Amino acid sequence: MRDIKKTLENSIQKVEKWVENNKYRGYEPFDGLSSYIRPLTFGNLFAERILQQIVRQSPINLRPLMGVKVLESTKGRGFMAWGYLKMFKLTGNHRYKEKAINCLEWLIQNKSSKYSNYSWGNYFDFSSRSGQLPKSEPIIVWSSLIGQAFLDAYELISDQKYLKVALSICEWIKELPREVTHSGTCISYYAFRQSSIHNSNMLGAAMLARTAKFSLDNEALKIAKEAMIYSCSRQLSDGAWYYGESANQHWIDNFHTAYNLDSLSCYINNTNDKTFENNLLQGYQYFIKTFFEENGRPKYYHNKTYPVDIQCAAQAIDTLALFSESDKSALKLALTVAEWTIDNMQDESGCFYYRELPWIKVKTPMLHWGQATMYKGLTHLLTKL
Repeated sequence: MRDIKKTLENSIQKVEKWVENNKYRGYEPFDGLSSYIRPLTFGNLFAERILQQIVRQSPINLRPLMGVKVLESTKGRGFMAWGYLKMFKLTGNHRYKEKAINCLEWLIQNKSSKYSNYSWGNYFDFSSRSGQLPKSEPIIVWSSLIGQAFLDAYELISDQKYLKVALSICEWIKELPREVTHSGTCISYYAFRQSSIHNSNMLGAAMLARTAKFSLDNEALKIAKEAMIYSCSRQLSDGAWYYGESANQHWIDNFHTAYNLDSLSCYINNTNDKTFENNLLQGYQYFIKTFFEENGRPKYYHNKTYPVDIQCAAQAIDTLALFSESDKSALKLALTVAEWTIDNMQDESGCFYYRELPWIKVKTPMLHWGQATMYKGLTHLLTKL
């Protein structure tokens, strides 16, 4: 009979070693605009999106041929720190504490220089349906998730420096544009213009709510509640959320749904505000019924499986581990997803593959998208055993 705990431990050790051997550098799905071919797009948004998607969707890794180099990743460092902290708490091994501190110190030294408060973005330009995002321009998703790692560090290590960083992140979030509506207020994805997206709005609200437990910041709590009102009032009748409310954002996927659930759970647990408990229950039931096949393979979208994406697997494991505290069946499903992913998506070298398509596996190793998020998810799951 398979020893699932040993399987998890071996997988964690292998991916940890891969990340460290590669000095926390790697590719990312949307790094295609770093190519030397980019000048041929002449700054046209549509042409940039085509280039980016060619690099992203190709089953063969075109990056070395197109001059796209491996880069550092702010979110990758944040998620590795998060995983190291979980391993330190689980094992008491101070080696993990030191690794976590090193990652957090790197993040402190590499905050966005565009703003006085702490925030982080990508090290590459990005073009989407919504427009262009310059490299190093911070986003609320990265900053909020990294902020949660700093809060974990504060709670575990008791160093006031980490709480100060979290408080600074919240000041940055509070200064972001917000869309005010008759049913809630949406915190912007970006700082330089309003962009209303559910997962980023809820991630920001969760960060504000958890930090306010220490700061007693009533303004932060008010902004967080208004943000949850915005997204929960727009939850679909079956419990799902669209990515965003604009017509071109009406898709429903696995890992963004998981972000919403994590954020709502964090908000409720840290404020004791029961207003959105039914939204959380509906969303969770939709998540577990919709995004997984019987063998544990995670689906990308609510209505189709492919591409089977490592980010969906990683975030699902993490979210299910979280919900296992209140639902025992979540632990079983998390273990099933983890076993499938380790068996089908982890290379002998330790890295996890990017995607599985119906006819081929895309083996390009992404850093935060594949390795760091998987490391955090698997370490979180291990703590539940």
